[in-house]
Amino acid sequence: MAQLRLAMAQVNPTVGDLEGNSDLIVDYTRRAADAGAHLVVFPEMVLTGYPVEDLALRGAFVDASITALHALARRLADTGLGDLPVAVGYLDRHRNTVAPTRGQPAGAPHNAVALLYQGQPVFTSAKHHLPNYGVFDEARNFVPGTTLPVVRLHSIDVAFVICEDLWQDGGPVAAVREAEAGLLVVINGSPYERGKRDTRLGLCTRRARETQATVAYVNLVGGQDELVFDGDSLIVHPDGRLLARAPQFEEHLLVADLELPDAVGAGMWGASADAPGITIQRHLVSADPVPAYEPRPAPLAPRRDEIGEVYAALVLATRDYVHKNRFPSVLLGLSGGIDSALVATIAVDALGADRVHGVLMPSRYSTDHSVTDAEELARRQGINARIIPVAPLVEAFENAVKVDGLAEENLQARVRGQLLMTLSNQEGHLVLTTGNKSELAVGYSTLYGDSAGGFAPIRDVWKTLVWELARWRNAEAERNGQVPPIPEHSITKPPSAELRPGQLDTDSLPEYDVLDALLDDYVGTDLGRDELVAAGHDPELVDRVIRMVDRAEYKRRQYPPGPKISTRNFGRDRRVPITSRWTV
Repeated sequence: MAQLRLAMAQVNPTVGDLEGNSDLIVDYTRRAADAGAHLVVFPEMVLTGYPVEDLALRGAFVDASITALHALARRLADTGLGDLPVAVGYLDRHRNTVAPTRGQPAGAPHNAVALLYQGQPVFTSAKHHLPNYGVFDEARNFVPGTTLPVVRLHSIDVAFVICEDLWQDGGPVAAVREAEAGLLVVINGSPYERGKRDTRLGLCTRRARETQATVAYVNLVGGQDELVFDGDSLIVHPDGRLLARAPQFEEHLLVADLELPDAVGAGMWGASADAPGITIQRHLVSADPVPAYEPRPAPLAPRRDEIGEVYAALVLATRDYVHKNRFPSVLLGLSGGIDSALVATIAVDALGADRVHGVLMPSRYSTDHSVTDAEELARRQGINARIIPVAPLVEAFENAVKVDGLAEENLQARVRGQLLMTLSNQEGHLVLTTGNKSELAVGYSTLYGDSAGGFAPIRDVWKTLVWELARWRNAEAERNGQVPPIPEHSITKPPSAELRPGQLDTDSLPEYDVLDALLDDYVGTDLGRDELVAAGHDPELVDRVIRMVDRAEYKRRQYPPGPKISTRNFGRDRRVPITSRWTV
């Protein structure tokens, strides 16, 4: 058996920031070198950030990525890091394509990986399986690759694949056993979903056993628009044992000492066709094993509980959206209710209290406890808070145009939305929208009112999960000897929009535990009307909720983006027409 010290750089790049991402790669490569690593691997498209979406179709961006890759290789060599092999994901193009093939993107972009060594790429190889489901549109943006690169490094054969190639049968992973590789490196941009970590580990375990290779899975971390990447990089032994694991939701250099089988034979450097549709490309970096050394203990990061990882995802997504879009601070309406309380708490944990500004906007229908609960929240967390009563502004509108009923209720919400957006323009804050997924599903929001804003931290969080997250966050504070950030009354009181006297959400909606269960079946798994009834949901409620969800599609199209934490969110995952007469 041969030894190899592997470093996996779980980093947070920014889409389009080629210079900044190059700096990040150099910094972590230096850390890996200082740790004595023999190979350092970075996630999928780390050089460009991920996903680049239709930036892949811009020739100038592809050219810039390729230029940046070669500049990075030279820079690593010039700074004394050239003898450490570095695997980097980047945006490439098919070299032999002059004109686009019908049905493929112009310019033939590749989602690619390169191994940089001594100032140049040892190989470049493109992703074979291009996901075209859920949040992914890679068949639109890339053309597939046809090679499996295998590098002999310190007498070990190391194969490299990209993300989806691990998830799908066939393709380059099917060739790994034929290539007799001892280590399979998988570079990933795998977004977070609730419960996905166990799925990933199960997949890596299965592929390790199938290929009889140690699997090293390195993943991105950080927020990118609606997606949030959780890291959770891991290494799995060929017998299925978990050898090492990185923490979730934070940048980290995972360094692990591996014992791997010596490569078989002298090797055939160049190309060999050993699997259907895949050409195995063999490359030599170093044939001699490293001198024997004392291995370090394998790091295994502790796991977060399920609610804790959801909360961490929301905090990271909010932090990165604000930072990467260069907003100095955030602003939100504080109603004293649970939704705004949770969003405010997420914002404080993401940015610090000094960058969070709240506005209390009581109307003629606001209860006294709404104001006192909001004031208590601001006091506990140190939020910058101000009170701007909206009753005089609403009255001014009513003096100009007579409104009543729903129009009057919506007017109050729109006045509040206008106030927040005006303060945003004046003071430079990003407005956080506080609506949850249950409200978004049934259209329980006002366009240009409470739906106004630039980012919606809990837009993919069912109302019942909002309460769970709030209780979890308070319990965490108590465990750490801190004052719970959310007032108990904000959690326990019945939810209300307070747009008419004595109004409660349950006046027009069922209890949220009933509603959310039905919505999750309809939205999350696309069950039809009869299937929903067969699943045990009340037929009249099914008909009513389907109508509400379908009629609210136009509102969802105009809602701010927010982090995806479920297996099926509104937007990238679920795409249905606004205009449709299909109702079952």
